[in-house]
Amino acid sequence: MLCVPHGFTWGLALDLCCGCDIRICSADAHFSVKEVDLAVIADLGTLQLLPKIVANLGWVKEVCFSARGFGADEALQVGFVSKVEKTKADAFAQALDMAQTIASKSPVAVQGTKAILDYSSDHSLQDGTQNSILPIHCERILTD
Repeated sequence: MLCVPHGFTWGLALDLCCGCDIRICSADAHFSVKEVDLAVIADLGTLQLLPKIVANLGWVKEVCFSARGFGADEALQVGFVSKVEKTKADAFAQALDMAQTIASKSPVAVQGTKAILDYSSDHSLQDGTQNSILPIHCERILTD
């Protein structure tokens, strides 16, 4: 799943971005885990997913504990987004192009690749190669 964050991407908007596979933003995107400013906990996915997206746990804790905002360039630098485009229109065009490219591939291969990448993010190399979920996943895809 792709998303195109632009403008202010706080709270639920950031939760939704964290749930996506690929994020392409516009240069005006501004991100923040604002919940601590409201005396609540970001419990809809950001705290669970952001550390998996961005490998720097210290950076993740800093922005989550402080509610410090960060822009598109910093999001790209830490790996939160894949690309930054100048405008919202350019970002949408880039995302549409990427979506069309992905859609032109074998759905079974794309879905199987996604399943293995997602599984592998929480398991060892040995576990991922010896206990592959691919046969189970492919059987489910083919019978759906």
